[in-house]
Amino acid sequence: MKSFVTSTAFALLASTAMADTITLYTSQPNADAQRTVDAFMAANPGTEVDWVRDGTTKLMARLRAEIEAGNPQPDVLLIADTVTLEGMAQEGLLTAYQSPEAGDYDAALHSAEGYYHSTKLITTGIVYNTGVETAPTAWTDLSDEAIKGQIAMPSPLYSGAALIHLATLTGDETLGWEYYENLAANEARAQGGNGGTFKAVASGEKPYGMVVDFLAIRNKAEGSPVDFVFPEEGVSYVTEPVAIMSSAKNVEGAEKFVDFLLSTEGQELVLDMGYIPARNGMGVPEGFPAREDIKLMAFDPAEALANADTNKAKFAELFGAE
Repeated sequence: MKSFVTSTAFALLASTAMADTITLYTSQPNADAQRTVDAFMAANPGTEVDWVRDGTTKLMARLRAEIEAGNPQPDVLLIADTVTLEGMAQEGLLTAYQSPEAGDYDAALHSAEGYYHSTKLITTGIVYNTGVETAPTAWTDLSDEAIKGQIAMPSPLYSGAALIHLATLTGDETLGWEYYENLAANEARAQGGNGGTFKAVASGEKPYGMVVDFLAIRNKAEGSPVDFVFPEEGVSYVTEPVAIMSSAKNVEGAEKFVDFLLSTEGQELVLDMGYIPARNGMGVPEGFPAREDIKLMAFDPAEALANADTNKAKFAELFGAE
């Protein structure tokens, strides 16, 4: 009898330990991921977090392999973009969760059913070297013949943010594919990711470019000879959404994690990291314009997902497949 009781006790302890641990897969930078996990555990001392960090593409490849093997590991995902999660939702791989915190977010920033919730805004705008004679104010300024051959941008064949940017601008009634055709005619270079584009602009090799906001604004604050523009037509954006897997072993813990990220406390952490919080009524990092002065362009993740392959192929025809 004693042996039975002891075994039962151990089983209960093991069950409790499992229930108090969540597994997170994230594409956040390592330092951001560690701060996020530490802050969550400080706010929820009964819950531990095991986490794996990698780029979204590699992380999704790992998860796909786990799903095919019948053993997906994560309870919760915190990755770069809504398009990836929209695809997973359509496949039935995510659990809908209507967080009580979601009411303080614009409807465009989360799945209507609650499959994913945005946690921050990372916009793409125009960066330029301060040595140029004319500062751009609009996307259309990059198609001006006066700066022919002087423009760099990340390739949507390489960068998820660039693919969303492409879907956003080509979906805009006033820009559309004609805008990208004009960029190609103006010999804009599309290659690699945001980091390489920024270096080309900062060095003066290509004095105009398209990059994510924090990359330019942070480096400007550190003395880099660049400035950043939120174009008058508006900006595209990625939102580092969070989602719960339909295979989650600890749904309650995963819901706590989602609630924390969307809470005022979680969004203050986003702000402290130097990003624009997705939650309404929050401040912005130093060097950014007021949130109400940043115009977000219309974007539909489901439409972007449906058009992704077509958009990539058409882009490659215009700019090459680098």
